[in-house]
Amino acid sequence: MDPRSGFCSTTQIYHSLRPNVLLPPQSASLSATDYVLSLLHQTCRSPETTVGLIDAVTRSRITFSEIELRVKTLADSLRTRIGLSKGDSAFILSPNSVHIPILYLSLFSIGVIVSPSNPTSSESEVSYQIKLSKPVIAFATSAAARKLPQLRHGTILLDSAEFDSLLTSQSGEFRDRVEVLQSDPAAILYSSGTTGRVKGVVLTHRNTVAIVAAANAVRPVRRSPPVTLCTVPYFHVYGFFYCVRAVAMGESLVWMERFDLRLMMRTIQEFRVTHVALAPPVAVAMVKDANVTKGYDLSSLEVVGCGGAPLPKAVIEKFRKWSPNVQVAQAYGLTESTGGVARTVGPKESQVLGATGRLMSNFQAKIVDPTTRIALHPLKTGELWVRGPCIMKGYLEDEAATAAALDSEGWLRTGDLCYFDHEGYLFYVDRIKELIKYKGYQVAPAELEHVLHSHSDVVDAAVIPYPDEEAGQVPMAFVVRRSGSTINESQITDFVAKQVAPFKKIRRVSFVNSLPKNATGKVLRKELIKLALSSASSKL
Repeated sequence: MDPRSGFCSTTQIYHSLRPNVLLPPQSASLSATDYVLSLLHQTCRSPETTVGLIDAVTRSRITFSEIELRVKTLADSLRTRIGLSKGDSAFILSPNSVHIPILYLSLFSIGVIVSPSNPTSSESEVSYQIKLSKPVIAFATSAAARKLPQLRHGTILLDSAEFDSLLTSQSGEFRDRVEVLQSDPAAILYSSGTTGRVKGVVLTHRNTVAIVAAANAVRPVRRSPPVTLCTVPYFHVYGFFYCVRAVAMGESLVWMERFDLRLMMRTIQEFRVTHVALAPPVAVAMVKDANVTKGYDLSSLEVVGCGGAPLPKAVIEKFRKWSPNVQVAQAYGLTESTGGVARTVGPKESQVLGATGRLMSNFQAKIVDPTTRIALHPLKTGELWVRGPCIMKGYLEDEAATAAALDSEGWLRTGDLCYFDHEGYLFYVDRIKELIKYKGYQVAPAELEHVLHSHSDVVDAAVIPYPDEEAGQVPMAFVVRRSGSTINESQITDFVAKQVAPFKKIRRVSFVNSLPKNATGKVLRKELIKLALSSASSKL
């Protein structure tokens, strides 16, 4: 194995350069909650006084000792008073709140499968997800509850006296622990559905244990615990991972119900936030509007972690100019891998422009030619395949999709075009399904989007394939102009043409007020394709 890249020329496999993490024996009875709380006792010196959860708006705080007590009390209440049992599924429809991490850990501990969803989903979307996960109970806010059907144990409102009672009323001695196997399902998370119908991704307790252990393996030694502001939703794998790992690693987690840029700045200043977890649109907003940070003391900020979608190079460069002492840490992950496959860790790694980091502990990877299925060497682009203890159990009630994604050796075919360099850094190129086929050439939309983002008059941009009788498909750009800008189509196309090969040129441009995106900032290109085609039809 090459010690610089982790690539083995014999097996054609890339190995993680991180320390290997020894996980609990697979046969051991261990829930994700058991592991999280045992790790908390190792990482947090004074759980009675160390604040674990902070509400950015109300400023209320809960210590780690209180978190642990509430987790055990709620778990006991859900078993004795509600009647939940191992193997049941619980649907959760709520924005971020102080209750969500506690609810997740309580449900894990009694073997109930957590199934969180976006509270802004439509009733038909919620109905489809419930059909998949078959929950016996739902937890929701009053605002979202109307979207839910009647379930066996009903819906418990998170903002109600009933839930407060479940959370705080002890029934005497706690009941015996539930025996949860690591192979048991812990969560059903829903794929983003950016290129097809949403699928239910089944993650096990083992998956959750492994991803937390991998994060703990690269945790730096600090004088004081980090304070992390999580601006991403807990129902997405990105936020799901953060709210579980924060408890395990004794980190103070500041949460926001709904994102607000100025509230974020005030929160960083007030709580001396050291780490921020955000999606690309937030990073773009921070560097596009210089006035938004004026008047705030952000000197505590050490790392801005960005995941969920690629962050354009131009934005990273502007971020560095805006705050040269803050590390921009990117990551690559999927719902199917329980989050981060690769991450940038530390100041040195964060300087590698465009990289999404190095493989996390216990992961292996291949870069495979999509056509020939031949494994490729460093600097060669192909489909990323990954393997390790964090890889999902499969797609819920979809054997065909599971077989298409997972092979018999445990490799997950990501559907993403990537490459590794000679230092073991992973670089994301684009989704294979989203490549534009222009006269036999393959054009990556993400590459053109990086170019567009570097223009001072472009606030946001996305590129899609547009059908063309002669070429097959041509690149079409949807552009959000800077306020007051009069830049036109020819100026956009000329700007891009000067920086790319002729076959990659933008052929059509549409100016829009905003781009459709999912909760973590991933552009919904299929919505833009529909818009482009409907606009073309209306002109005929």
